[in-house]
Amino acid sequence: MVRFPVAAEFDHVDVLVVGAGISGIGMGRYLTTEQPGRTFAIVDGRDAIGGTWDLFRYPGIRSDSDLHTFGYEFKPWTSDNAIADADEILDYLHETVVENDLARRIHLGHKVLRADFSSEDARWTVTLLRASDGAQFDVTCNVLFCAAGYYDHSGGYTPRFEGSEDFGGLIVHPQQWPRDLDYTGKKVVVIGSGATAVTLIPAMADRAAHITMLQRSPSYVVPVPRRDPIANALRRLLPDTVAYRITRRINTARQSLIYRGSRRYPALVRRLIRGLNARALPAGYAVDTHFSPTYDPWDQRMCMVPDSDLFSAISRGTASVVTDRIARFTPRGILLESGTELEADVIVTATGLQLLAFGGIELHVDGRQVDIHDSLVYKGMMLAEVPNFAFAIGYTNASWTLKVDLVCDHLCRMLAHMDRHGYTAVTPVGDPATPRQPLFDMAAGYLQRSMRLFPQQGSDGPWAPARGYAADRARLRNGPVEHPALRFTTERATADGPAAEVAAIA
Repeated sequence: MVRFPVAAEFDHVDVLVVGAGISGIGMGRYLTTEQPGRTFAIVDGRDAIGGTWDLFRYPGIRSDSDLHTFGYEFKPWTSDNAIADADEILDYLHETVVENDLARRIHLGHKVLRADFSSEDARWTVTLLRASDGAQFDVTCNVLFCAAGYYDHSGGYTPRFEGSEDFGGLIVHPQQWPRDLDYTGKKVVVIGSGATAVTLIPAMADRAAHITMLQRSPSYVVPVPRRDPIANALRRLLPDTVAYRITRRINTARQSLIYRGSRRYPALVRRLIRGLNARALPAGYAVDTHFSPTYDPWDQRMCMVPDSDLFSAISRGTASVVTDRIARFTPRGILLESGTELEADVIVTATGLQLLAFGGIELHVDGRQVDIHDSLVYKGMMLAEVPNFAFAIGYTNASWTLKVDLVCDHLCRMLAHMDRHGYTAVTPVGDPATPRQPLFDMAAGYLQRSMRLFPQQGSDGPWAPARGYAADRARLRNGPVEHPALRFTTERATADGPAAEVAAIA
C-alpha cells in the first residue's frame, strides 16, 4: 500500500503542484524525469489521490474515452479494457506514483486557499489549510502549477424541483453517492441523459426492479467496444511500449477525424449514429423520440456506451427511457407535464456538475487580486500578467490527458530555458484590447453555467485556442518556448537593492 506524508514537510520548493489527480501525478512524473534537480511537492485537499476517479463512487463509473489516449503518453495502458472502470484507472495512477517515487512528495489533506506572488522576490507565498487540525500555514515556491481540474468537489449541480420535499423516497446526486445505498428490487428514476446517466443505468439495471432514464431532451449515445481489438492484437505481437505508441496514434487520429467530420458533415454523422442506435435497440423502438438530439453532433460531448450496455438493458426490459418534462415531484415519484406519473423509490439527479476554476484558489500578484474571468489564456496553459503560474485543463472534445502531457512537457522545457539564461520569472503579456471568446467552445449546460468563473481566450496568436491535438502538439511539444508575448525577468542584486532585467524574447 502506498503511504503518503501525514503533514507538509517543506517550507519551500521550486514547483508546487496543486492536485493529486491524473494531471498532478503526471506533472510529478515529468518533473522527476525532465527536471531531476528541481524540488517539488504535490498537495491535495482530499485524503486520497486520484481526483475524479476517487471522488465519484456511483455504480459503474468508468472512462468515457479510451485509455490508450486517456492514459499518459509515458506509461502504456496494458489492460485488455480500452474503456476502463474507475478502479482500473486508480490502479494505473497508483502504479505511476510508485514507479516514479512520488509518494514522498504528495501531501494529502492540504487545501490551497490563496497564493500571493511577489515580483521583488520572484516567488509565490501559498496559504495551505491542513484538514487534520484546521491549521493554516504558508509555504513558498518559485512556480505554481494548478492541476486541480475544473470540477467543484464540494457538490454537484441539482436544479430546484417543485415538490421535492414531498417525495417519500430517497433523492441522490451521483457526486454524493451513499456507500450503503441498497437499490435492490427498487424502482429507480435517473434524471438526465449525459455521461453519468448512461453509465449508471446499465450498472444498476440488473439489481433494481426497474430503472428509468428521464430526459428533457435526448443526447447522442454512441456504442463502442469496451476492448480495442487492434490494441490488444498489437500487444500480442509487439512490446507494450511500441504497441501503445501505435495504438495511441491511431486512436488520437480517429478522435480527431470523428470530431472534424461531425463539425463538417453534421447531417451525415447524425444519420450514422441513428443507424447504430436503431441496430442496437429492439425493432420498432422510438429512436427518433429518445435518441435524436435537436443539436448537431459535438455541439456537446457525445456519450459513449461500452458494448452497447445501455441499449442491452433497454432491450432486456430492465431499463427504459422517458422523454418528457418534470411538472413536480410527488410523494410517490415524479409527475410529468404529459400527466404521467413515474413511480420511484429512488430518484437520482444526474443533472450535471458544478465547475470551479483553479480549485477556488485566490491568486494575487503584488497585492492585486487576479480577476480570473478577465484574464487571457496563453497557449492554453498560463494567464496573462500572472508570473510563474501554469495550469492543466484538458480537452473537452478529445481525451483529457492528451493535453496534460503536452502542457507538462512544455512547462518543463520552459523551466530548463529559464535555468539556462538565469531567469527567475516568466510572464505572458497580452493586449487588453484583444477580442475575447470563452475558454470552452461547447454548449453543454455545465460549461455554460460556469463560463464567468474561467479565463478567456483571444482571437489569434498564442491567445487563441489550438485547433485540436495536432495543432497543440506543434506549438507545445515541437514549437519553441520563446515567444514575443512572454516576458522573462532576471532578478540581480545591486548596491541599491534588487533590480530587474527584462527580456522579451522576439
